[in-house]
Amino acid sequence: MNWLQELLSARRARTILSGLFLMKILRVIARLNVGGPARHVVWLTEGLKRRGHSVVLVAGVVPRGEDDMGHLAGEAGITPIILPQMSREISLKDPIAVWKLYRLMVRERPEIVHTHTAKAGTVGRLGGMLYRWLTPGALIGKPRTCKFVHTYHGHVFHSYYGSLKTRIFLTVERVLARLATDRIVVISEQQQSEIHETFRVGRREQFQVVPLGIDLYAFAAWQQRRSRVRQELGLPETDQLVGIVGRLTEVKNHEMFLKAAARLKELGESGGNRAARVRYLIIGDGNLRRVLEAQTRALGLKDDVIFLGTRNDPEFFYPALDVVALTSLNEGTPLTLLEGMANARPVISTLVGGVVDLLGDCFDSQIDGYKICERGIGVRSRDVESFAHGLKFLLEHENERQAMGTRGRLFVEERYSKDRLITDMVALYESLVGQAHPVATKPSEEMRVL
Repeated sequence: MNWLQELLSARRARTILSGLFLMKILRVIARLNVGGPARHVVWLTEGLKRRGHSVVLVAGVVPRGEDDMGHLAGEAGITPIILPQMSREISLKDPIAVWKLYRLMVRERPEIVHTHTAKAGTVGRLGGMLYRWLTPGALIGKPRTCKFVHTYHGHVFHSYYGSLKTRIFLTVERVLARLATDRIVVISEQQQSEIHETFRVGRREQFQVVPLGIDLYAFAAWQQRRSRVRQELGLPETDQLVGIVGRLTEVKNHEMFLKAAARLKELGESGGNRAARVRYLIIGDGNLRRVLEAQTRALGLKDDVIFLGTRNDPEFFYPALDVVALTSLNEGTPLTLLEGMANARPVISTLVGGVVDLLGDCFDSQIDGYKICERGIGVRSRDVESFAHGLKFLLEHENERQAMGTRGRLFVEERYSKDRLITDMVALYESLVGQAHPVATKPSEEMRVL
């Protein structure tokens, strides 16, 4: 039994060491609205705390018209510090947000400040510059020691704003990358190429690719859930169901989704061989809800499209879909495609951002403009005709759908687990600070408003 005693002793030693050498991390996000970034920061915060590190999560306010995902933090046992002066848009309150973040850093003395999304990246790193240099030690060349990390979940360098505003944001990002960023995290190889090489942000050695992670356990029983959702929606098993998941905002381009649905209907009426009826499920809410509902009626799709609104149970509705769709103009790595693949669903998407990495090698380009890839169909951005033909191909080829879905599920299980995300991030932090130092104090778990 000596070997067993040695093993237990080694495990106890590792446990003791992991409790002694902790990092203190301040994480900042602009708002905990519905979407991938909010889930990402909550999973990271919860996972790092579970491993013994001290993590303070700071979030701005969710503006009117957007759904709040703050409940996700509460369910994970996380109480964020709310910064009312921080919101998505440029505001006269931004200097107050910068100052409050500086004061919070002085109080918490983090070893790592990690910002997520564009607005939090700006105010957080400006506050970090104050924290680093606004100290008597700076007069003798000894600023405060702290490392600054920024994650691009996507970017705002095209398809969000006009040319002038975009140029201003791009200039700000270039300056912050040079003066106030130790590591730039991107979530795909394609995103790194776009941000660094196309838009010339940062130096090559600053970048590190850390793919997203999702809770794979939530989708473990996907095969048993299909009939339940269809019963809830009143849809027979014979109907083919195409779903799109995301905020109803301009950058998601749901208008293209509806136009492609109308075009597919024309293709079917003009000689297609599909016997099943095709229905469309739009999951999410946002400022374009009424506009899109009106467009649905105008395109003659009123009886074909269901607006489901915001759902907080992605593990529930994905299994009911036959195809997961995405029509975005700009993306990082879309969580909806990862979740669809985790449920063995084939996908069809515009080839934007990190979507290229998710679909894999495209081995067949069709005359109608769409590309058949390892794990789904890829089309050019804004190309309604190609999207409709690509969707028609998927719906008419069940064996291809199943093969793509299986390859997608295996791909996500191998590369995109939540545990792998947390392990990668800990390794990144430790590479910046060296061996972590003991944490003297932990923040209060009571809800705080700065």
